[in-house]
Amino acid sequence: MTQSGRERHLILFAVAALAGTIVLLWTLYLVRSLLLVLYVSGLLAVGFNSVVGRFERGFGRRARARLPRWAAILVLYCGLLAVAGLAMLVVLPPFVRQARALWLQLPQYLDRAQDLLVRAGLISERWTSANLIAYLPSPGFAVGQVLGALQGAVGILATLVTVVILPYYLLLEAAGIKQTFISLFARGERPQVARILERVTEKVGAWLGGQLLLSAIIGASSAIGLWLFDVPYFYVFAMLAALGEMVPIVGPMLAATPAVLVAFTVSTRTGAFVAMYFAAQQFLESQLVAPRLMEKQVGVSPVTVIIALLVGTDLLGIVGALLAVPTAAIVQVLVHEYLERE
Repeated sequence: MTQSGRERHLILFAVAALAGTIVLLWTLYLVRSLLLVLYVSGLLAVGFNSVVGRFERGFGRRARARLPRWAAILVLYCGLLAVAGLAMLVVLPPFVRQARALWLQLPQYLDRAQDLLVRAGLISERWTSANLIAYLPSPGFAVGQVLGALQGAVGILATLVTVVILPYYLLLEAAGIKQTFISLFARGERPQVARILERVTEKVGAWLGGQLLLSAIIGASSAIGLWLFDVPYFYVFAMLAALGEMVPIVGPMLAATPAVLVAFTVSTRTGAFVAMYFAAQQFLESQLVAPRLMEKQVGVSPVTVIIALLVGTDLLGIVGALLAVPTAAIVQVLVHEYLERE
């Protein structure tokens, strides 16, 4: 092949490689939602892998009964369902009672809130049912909005079902997936890759346990504080605070808002104290408890946790904030292994 032919061949190869890269990146962008679901499912599977391994090996040094992989995963899922069911039995009855009472008292609380806003000069007049009806959209627009909301709800439900079911199959095929992934590397690099996978599994499992513990701490402290301030329906608001803690940054603020509004209907002083209590709680959680807990559980420094939360929120919003800490732990493992090898 002549010199000009080789140059032409290299140019064509470069153009084809560039076009292929652009097509690949565009395809990944189009399926970004699917990739995010796969990533979340993978994190859950990795987080539960150590628990499944414990069930497989049995408990105690002289454990003779060893469960097969599928049985260990089934025990894990049944255990999670049992814990959730027990929590529902304990939590649901008072939650339903207080939620029903709150719903019945909601119009009175709204009236009191409007009176406070009028006296504060934030609104000029109280809203009545006639005002609300005047601002309602047209029937056709409302039907479209309802159908769109239903479609979104179905999509969210399908995503949640996928995130629950897919980790089961990932755990079931974990050994094969791990071996296939390791075999993609050169023979001399495979021990290091296996070590990296073990460390990633350990850190993601610690993150999952730490997140659940953090949610329990916030829920319990919220219940105690609201009970001490004599806020009605404190059980409901404490549950909202625990669930809101699963969504970093935005979740706690949104979960605390109903409790603060109801506290203001009791008295201005109670509302102010509850607002300050939640503000202090979130300050301590974000600056001390969460970073320190994640440092102890996952081994990620508080500075790294805060930076990861900021970057994740800026890139993917709430989902990015939720995935920031385990992703930072994985990146930390990769950087540490690279520096050790160098």
